[in-house]
Amino acid sequence: MQKVTPFLSFDGQAEEAARFYVSLLPDSRIDRVTRSPIDTPGGPTGTVLMVEFTLAGTQFFALNTPGFQFTEAVSFLIACADQAETDRLWAALTANGGSEVACGWLKDRWGVAWQVTPTRLLELVKDPDPDRARRAMEAMVKMIKIDIATVERAADGA
Repeated sequence: MQKVTPFLSFDGQAEEAARFYVSLLPDSRIDRVTRSPIDTPGGPTGTVLMVEFTLAGTQFFALNTPGFQFTEAVSFLIACADQAETDRLWAALTANGGSEVACGWLKDRWGVAWQVTPTRLLELVKDPDPDRARRAMEAMVKMIKIDIATVERAADGA
């Protein structure tokens, strides 16, 4: 078991959420579904209590806990290799009730905040040339979903 593991609380939809997340990224799987041995506020005996899953090589726990809600105070960054991966993950995570936020941030249908971020964007905003980095950042803050070609053109001063 890894030393620190993200632990997400869902209001009765832990298994549905975990199965959705693992469908999106390689090296992802459901590791274990634990059912409650007793009646709890989350449901009767036999209800899914907890789902252990691996998402892109990182272990997560999803717990069914009634009444908890997610906020943007915690988010998960997905480093995307290219625009195609950015577009695919953006579409999947905003579908069925998800919402776009700003600057590559979105909330999925359960309210979990994600940063769908092309790695090229991270390179450009950390460019050793402060003018390139500034222009890239100025372009990015005007976006909802990141368009890396537009950010590159801005960084280049085009």
